[in-house]
Amino acid sequence: MKLKPLVEDLRWRGMLQDIMPGTEEQLSKEMTTAYIGFDPTSDSLHIGSLVPIILLVHLERAGHKPVALVGGATGMIGDPSGKSDERNLLDDEALAKNVAGIKRVLSRFLDFDGKEENAPMLVNNYDWMKNISFIEFARDVGKRITVNYMMAKDSVKKRFSGEDGAAGMSFTEFTYQLIQGYDFYHLYKTIGCKLQMGGSDQWGNITTGTELVRRMTPGEDAKVYAMTCPLITKADGGKFGKSEGGNIWLDTDKTSAYKFYQFWLNTSDEDAKKYIKIFTFLDRETIEELIKKHEEAPHLRLLQKKLAEEVTTFVHNKEAFEVAQKASSILFSDSFKSDIASLDEETFLDVFEGVPQAELKKEELAKGVDMIAALAAKTNFLSSNGEARRALQSNAVAVNKEKVNENYSLTEADLINGKYIILNKGKKNTYIIKAI
Repeated sequence: MKLKPLVEDLRWRGMLQDIMPGTEEQLSKEMTTAYIGFDPTSDSLHIGSLVPIILLVHLERAGHKPVALVGGATGMIGDPSGKSDERNLLDDEALAKNVAGIKRVLSRFLDFDGKEENAPMLVNNYDWMKNISFIEFARDVGKRITVNYMMAKDSVKKRFSGEDGAAGMSFTEFTYQLIQGYDFYHLYKTIGCKLQMGGSDQWGNITTGTELVRRMTPGEDAKVYAMTCPLITKADGGKFGKSEGGNIWLDTDKTSAYKFYQFWLNTSDEDAKKYIKIFTFLDRETIEELIKKHEEAPHLRLLQKKLAEEVTTFVHNKEAFEVAQKASSILFSDSFKSDIASLDEETFLDVFEGVPQAELKKEELAKGVDMIAALAAKTNFLSSNGEARRALQSNAVAVNKEKVNENYSLTEADLINGKYIILNKGKKNTYIIKAI
């Protein structure tokens, strides 16, 4: 497979933070095996992990061999990088569940069953760490790196100095960089892995790994390399990857495809220009043309729409994107009732999340419920019968997006999928009646 200029592309995309001298030359010279570690702190991954996943995909597309390492061993300890507190340790059952969940997520993006020479690999560091005794590790690994070297790392210095409210560090977490370093050594010896990549907060751990490989292979002239990508930020200073409901996850049982799509669609103009390079695989010419068109007509939000399409399709699939796109435009649809009825219930509820709801019995709807009661006494959507009457007389009320007057009665025929009725008062007030 012909190699493609990976580093040059990553640099243009804004996906390159630190790079060890000689790394670009190595990647230009031959197919290179490179790995990124994923700690099993949860049974899924959120969009903060999308950058390393995309990095591995870029690596494979450029003709190199990507290795995803799930930290079954390091997950028992906790990485101190970027954290001010000791991590709560997981029990074996929780850890096994998280490792399995992360493997499942990664398998959606990388084909670990591929037969090509550069086919991706999935490994778990617990497989080689479980049989090493403490005495062996202290003698064979701990002996190679001085405490002074480990203390000089920023992640360690911050914790010891009490910076940012840090509360010290246990010996357990202090050993993390040695164990991560040993991972690099093990992969170098067993599969010829020459490059470790990760977020910029991992630079200290990664360079410890390169140093350990050199010191544990005397006489081999081992050449291994390191490369990191920047941590993603938002232009307004807010934390990337969070919404009002918390993290944006890569699994639909934690974040629906609709909410996932909405997250990208609601990106600011400034962030969209940055994210379209990082989170999509569109080429430079296409992206630069998109940015140009967006700047000519920013109100059309072309960048956000393309970003949301590309990332939702990559993480979920084309069908999930199309459903999410349809759901996003459904409130403005000319065929609202039939379109809304085509959504599954989860997406329907996502679209109307936070909208006031009230319940009505189907027996009442079978007899017919007059609109004044439906807006006031039966639901308390409006404060009084008088307010409901005035709204109806001013032609401000709609049932399933169709205007009605005070002579109208709600019946079972108004139910969407036999369960819901959408009421609107004016353009900004929406209510949902749920039939029980």
